[in-house]
Amino acid sequence: MALSRLTVTAVRNLHPVTLLPSPRINLLYGANGSGKTSVLEAIHLLALARSFRSTRLQPVIQYEQESCSVFAQLQREDGQLSSLGIARDRHSDLQIRIDGENVRSAAQLAQLLPLQLINPDSFRLLEGSPKIRRQFLDWGVFHVEPRFLSAWQRLQKALRQRNSWLRHGTLDSVSQAVWDRELCLASEEIDGYRRDYLQALKPVFEQTLAALLPLQDLTLSYFRGWDKERELQAVLDASLLRDRQLGHTQAGPQRADLRLRLAGHNAVDVLSRGQQKLVVCALRIAQGHLVNRARRKQCIYLVDDLPSELDEQHRHALCGLLQDLNCQVFITCVDHELLRDGWRTDTPVAMFHVEHGRITQTTTIGSEA
Repeated sequence: MALSRLTVTAVRNLHPVTLLPSPRINLLYGANGSGKTSVLEAIHLLALARSFRSTRLQPVIQYEQESCSVFAQLQREDGQLSSLGIARDRHSDLQIRIDGENVRSAAQLAQLLPLQLINPDSFRLLEGSPKIRRQFLDWGVFHVEPRFLSAWQRLQKALRQRNSWLRHGTLDSVSQAVWDRELCLASEEIDGYRRDYLQALKPVFEQTLAALLPLQDLTLSYFRGWDKERELQAVLDASLLRDRQLGHTQAGPQRADLRLRLAGHNAVDVLSRGQQKLVVCALRIAQGHLVNRARRKQCIYLVDDLPSELDEQHRHALCGLLQDLNCQVFITCVDHELLRDGWRTDTPVAMFHVEHGRITQTTTIGSEA
């Protein structure tokens, strides 16, 4: 899976541009503020219909423009080509087209174009709220377990009904029991998918991390969101009074978390910033391996400011792991000389200079040059 052509219009400060990326490594370099990260943002917009830099749409659309758009030609694993595009305007209207057909759900984009982002905000995976780690976990489960999405949708519906009842008492006892049962069934199903996924992820993560950083005492564990020794229904019954006081359900998979600990301590409290970055990279690279194994659909990786926080040894180690994924990678940096020689001679590498929103391809090296 790789973008063979990318056209970006009216995204932040970028001038209208069409790129012909390498199917493997793409380096975008230039001064701070030149527009490098905006290229990654455009690809993220194409894959997920939203930005990773802002929850608001207005800053993404270029000043004095009514809408922005991103279109791409996609080379599939079977050699076939697909076209996909997205347009968003200042009124938040969204248009998605895949192979010439209008699409209503952004989930179809996500399924077609698995995307992993490594950027300065990635530290939040370790130091942020459990919600961020749940999103990381569920991204992986979504891409390897086809039944996960329907179970997740059932869970959300049951939670909405139960929380509404907790706040307003609008359900009779029979209806409330029905929604409790649906909540428990969906929760058990989701918990099973998450456990299976984590069991597959852990050895790949450990192997990946070992190539970057020797942290033998680092452990990755999973909290499912309620007492592991009790059925969810029993937990819901016991916490009913407290749930009604708070107006929401306290126990369930919506409270799940991943926990990373080093020698008994919370990993984020012990690791340096550079070590944290390598742990996050190992987690996301491990996910890419699992998606490729389960779906034969390779992720596209967006790596913003790769050299930051890393010395030469770890930069080269990380480049080697990204290279071994055999997938398409877009990397930004200020000084391209730091990364120019980090690749094998048989790896196709395209280099793009970004200056004041204009992008120029400067070099293509490697076997497909």
